[in-house]
Parts: sequence; structure tokens; C-alpha cells
Amino acid sequence: MAGGSLAPAGVSKERAEQYEGKVTSYVIVSCIVAAIGGSIFGYDIGISGGVTSMDGFLKKFFPTVYENKTHAHENNYCKYNNQGLAAFTSSLYLAGLVASLVASPITRKYGRRGSILCGGMSFIVGATLNAAAADLAMLILGRIMLGIGIGFGNQAVPVYLSEMAPFRLRGGLNMLFQLATTMGIFSANMINYGTSKLEPWGWRLSLGLAAAPALLMTLGGIFVPETPNSLIERGSKDQGRKILEKIRGTDNVHAELQDIIDASELANSIEHPFRNILKRRNRPQLVMAIFMPTFQILTGINSILFYAPVLFQSMGFGGNASLYASALTGAVLASSTLVSIATVDRWGRRALLIGGGIQMIICQVIVAIILGLKFSSDKELSKSFSALVVVVICLFVAAFGWSWGPLGWTVPSEIFPLETRSAGQSITVTVNLFFTFVIGQSFLSLLCAFKFGIFLFFAGWITIMTIFVYVFLPETKGVPIEEMIFVWKKHWFWKKIVPKYPDADESTLTPSDSMS
Repeated sequence: MAGGSLAPAGVSKERAEQYEGKVTSYVIVSCIVAAIGGSIFGYDIGISGGVTSMDGFLKKFFPTVYENKTHAHENNYCKYNNQGLAAFTSSLYLAGLVASLVASPITRKYGRRGSILCGGMSFIVGATLNAAAADLAMLILGRIMLGIGIGFGNQAVPVYLSEMAPFRLRGGLNMLFQLATTMGIFSANMINYGTSKLEPWGWRLSLGLAAAPALLMTLGGIFVPETPNSLIERGSKDQGRKILEKIRGTDNVHAELQDIIDASELANSIEHPFRNILKRRNRPQLVMAIFMPTFQILTGINSILFYAPVLFQSMGFGGNASLYASALTGAVLASSTLVSIATVDRWGRRALLIGGGIQMIICQVIVAIILGLKFSSDKELSKSFSALVVVVICLFVAAFGWSWGPLGWTVPSEIFPLETRSAGQSITVTVNLFFTFVIGQSFLSLLCAFKFGIFLFFAGWITIMTIFVYVFLPETKGVPIEEMIFVWKKHWFWKKIVPKYPDADESTLTPSDSMS
């Protein structure tokens, strides 16, 4: 809001040392139930690659790909290159991109639970359509409904977790979303391994079982409490205080409550959050909301998780062996996320992001060298080198699992002030799903064109993002969510951008203000 002296100033002083409370069973149960929303995202990532390598599925919907797959002398890198097959995987993410923008005003006006419920119900419909698909149009329609569910769920759940968690443990509890995502991926891989033996209808069971986590998410949306931040923002101050006292396990919540009230007063003075997010005080958060999810996808992780069975088959693994290898990567991803949960609130966000980035760069380069020297369009890998590729890819997945995987969601969800939090999370989800769509749609073509160079392509992006974190991302460990603005005012670069006074309008800033 333009800077008059009567405009609410938001959180104007740091009160973190006055926060009281403990980790209650109530908040842990609420966060676990809400985090199940991540499992529907993970289940779809894991299920898509396995289903697209099943003969029964390919015969029914993509007979051309099936014929290419069975040709003995087909170019190994290009046998799955089909835009229709890529569209099956990526159409979901395009729908999710649009849905996440729609979810923002719903999350703000009707609460985080409302969006969680919408996401769960949409996903149930999508899973039903996919399991019963009689033709390609019905299959794609089901994917679009799944995308709507993911758009709503990914928009609301990380924000819910960040607002419910005590600030000292916010990183670990927020990562329950990523843990649920990785468990969804692993479950999908194991289900694919079993249903691949149920030809020609096993793919229907794989797609239909997506309704299970969606049902859990819907029930969770009914029973979990609304966050105190959302309640107070929508005018239910007394109810918000009661929930805050319950989740913190103490009646002495004055400092945290006052931060939320200050933030909500500013939030309610903002009529257009998406317009406000472009203002100077929100510039660093906006940059992070765009670049963190962009970089997360440009690690190349989704390419490996989407197309793991296809990728391993392209390298010469047999059908069952490729599904087993992809199940292994799913297990590694799930277990490595536990490392991040245990360390993020002790070591901080920056250390994990930078360390994980370095490990991923090394792994991508090693895989590229092996494939460049020992694998070609018409020659498959030997067993020993195939095993080495799987090991290195697992090390890559592990590095992602304890760094960019969870933190690509955690950091954007915790840095926005209340008045732009829903809008900011929508931007994060939209950017994430846009690049997921782009990579999902283009990966098979890129694999065909770049061959082993695809891994060097992703290694280059990981190098850029690791430098970006080192230079531009301040540490957010142990900072209350409603006091995050002070982090940017202390950073060597962002303090030159963020106004000295929270109610200052860009047009009223003096050069000394903007550089202070």
C-alpha cells in the first residue's frame, strides 16, 4: 500500500527471543497429516515413468512407441522419443501450473485447509478417470484433473507446514512435505514393479491407486486445524489465539501472536497481493520464488524420476531390471530426505544446498563420461558399467534428497510476509510446474539429440545454482516466519534493495534509503 503514515507497518521489531512454546503432539500430527499432500505429487512422478514403459499401456495408447521399442536396431537414445508419450507425463504439470494461480486467492480468503480439500478431491477424480481410461482423450483428461489437485496441494501444504511449525524446527517439519513426496515416489516404483507382471492391465492398477493418497489428503483437510496465521488474517483473532496456544502448548504466546497480528493488519491492507509482490520490499523474496523452483527442476532430477525405467531401458537394462533400478533410486531419495530433516535446523539451509550441489555436479559429470566412452546409439553398456551408472545416479539422487529436493520447497514457503505468502507460494508452484512441464515434454527429445551430453547440460545448471545460493541466499535457520524481513535487511546485497522502512513506497524512497 502506498506509504502514508497511517498504513500498517507489518512486523516492525524482532521478538524471536520472546517466543515461548514447545513441540506438541498436536502440531506434529497436524503437520504429518497435511504433509500427506506431498505424497500425491510424488506418487505421480514415480508412477508415470513405470507406466510408460509397460507394454500393455504402450500398445493401447502409443503403438508407435511400442513398435520402436521392439526394434532390435533402434537408436538406443531415441527409441522412446514421442511427443504424445511426453504429453501424457507433462500435461498434468501444465494443468497444475494454471490451478496453482487459481488456488492463491482461495488459500488466502478461505484458508489453507480449503485448498488442501480441493486438491484431494480433484486428484481422486483424476485417478478414477486414468484407471478407467478407454482412449487417449480420457487419459489426458484424467491427467489434467490430477494436475489441478497438485496445483492446489503444492500451493497450500508447504505454507500450512511453515505456519504451523515452531520457528526453531520449521525446516524439519516443513520437509515432511518432501518426505511424503519421496515416499510417494518410492511407493509408486514398488507398485510399478508389481503391476508390470500383470500384463496387459497392470497399468490401470498403478494409475488407479493414486486415489489412495488423495483420499488421505482429503480426510486430512477435513480434520486438521486451520493455521493461526490464516485465521487471524481472516478476522478470527480469538480462534487464532486458541489454536496458537494449543499447537505451542502454552498460554504465553503474546510475542508470536503480536507478530501474526501485525503481519495480518498489513496483509488485510493489501488488495492485490500479486501487484504488491512486485514492490521493492518483496524483491528478494520474488527472486527466490522464481529461481529456487527453476533451479530445483534444472538439476535434472525429474527427468531421472519421470523416466527412470525408460532411461535404464535405453541404457540396456531389461524391463524388470529397469523397474528395479528405478525403485532403488526412489528408496535412496526417501531415505536421504531423512538426513535433511535431521540436519536442516542445525546446519542451516545454505550448507545443505551448496554441499548437495557440489555432489550432484560430480555425479552428473561421471555419468556423462561413462556414457560418452562406453555407450553409443547401437551399443549397450556392459553389466559392470551399468551397475556403476546406477550407483552414481543413486548418489546424485541422494544429494538431491538432502538438499535441493526439500529446500526447493522449504525456502520459498518460509520467506514471504503474510500479505504476499499465498501469492508467493503460487508463483513458486507455477514456476516449478512450468519447468517440470518443459523438461517433461522435452527430455526424451533432448536425450535423443544430446545423448550423454544431457547430463553435462544439467551439471552446468547445477553449477550456476550453487553459485547463486552462495552469493544471494541468506541463512533463514531459526528465524520466525513473520520476522523474515529482517534477514533481507541484514544481507550484504539485499539490504541495498529492501527499503529501510516497511511502509516506504518506492516513489518516496530517497537514494540513501534504498542503499541503507
